[in-house]
Amino acid sequence: MDKILAALTKGLASLLHPRMLWLMIWPMVIALALWIVLAALYWGRVLSWIGEYLHQSALYESIASNWPFTLVAAWLGWVLLLVLLVPLVLITGVVIISVVAMPAIVAHVGERDYPGLARKEGGSIAGSLWNAVAALLLVSLLFALTLPLWLIPPLWPILPILLFGYFNQRVFRYDALAGHGSTAEIAQVIRRFRGELFLLGLALALLGHVPVLGLFMPVYGGLVFVHYGLGRLGELRSEPIEGTARRV
Repeated sequence: MDKILAALTKGLASLLHPRMLWLMIWPMVIALALWIVLAALYWGRVLSWIGEYLHQSALYESIASNWPFTLVAAWLGWVLLLVLLVPLVLITGVVIISVVAMPAIVAHVGERDYPGLARKEGGSIAGSLWNAVAALLLVSLLFALTLPLWLIPPLWPILPILLFGYFNQRVFRYDALAGHGSTAEIAQVIRRFRGELFLLGLALALLGHVPVLGLFMPVYGGLVFVHYGLGRLGELRSEPIEGTARRV
């Protein structure tokens, strides 16, 4: 837990650097503009699709048939679209940061905070693209499968945060280590610290749903994962090799 808190704190300090200010703005502006345009073009069609999808749910039909829930059901499609818009904008921002800006973020953090950590270039641009696409496809599928459960109050705030938390760590963990770790080291850090990586993703998902502050989440998330990943990578390299330890 100490490493998670340290990464969150260091990420905040790095976020305040002038080099990161521009990165906080343009990815979210692009993501927000993209989804506003798509909403203007396809809002009615998507609203109709959501209505058809909801009517297939026996739970929805039983709730909607009773007053005053009939009034709520009439506006439920609009509410779901608005609720979906926030994670969609944030996910798009994370993808833009991952594909375009993460090399600059890694270079900034690496040069300032981890200058002695050798770069082994175990990742690649193609690997980063594939990782982002695979995470996006998987989360999109999970969103679609769990959408009916969002009608159940205890699950509505929990499911989006869990899904978005998984998406954050799945995207950022690779990009954070791609420049400095070897292929084996990247896999080892992810395997050994999978639980803490997921907790970091959840913390960022919670931040992403805070008004205004959520706009900074993609860049902040990148910085946090770079600090965590490079810190863990440095620890991994400082561990004695098993064979050497035995000889000593």
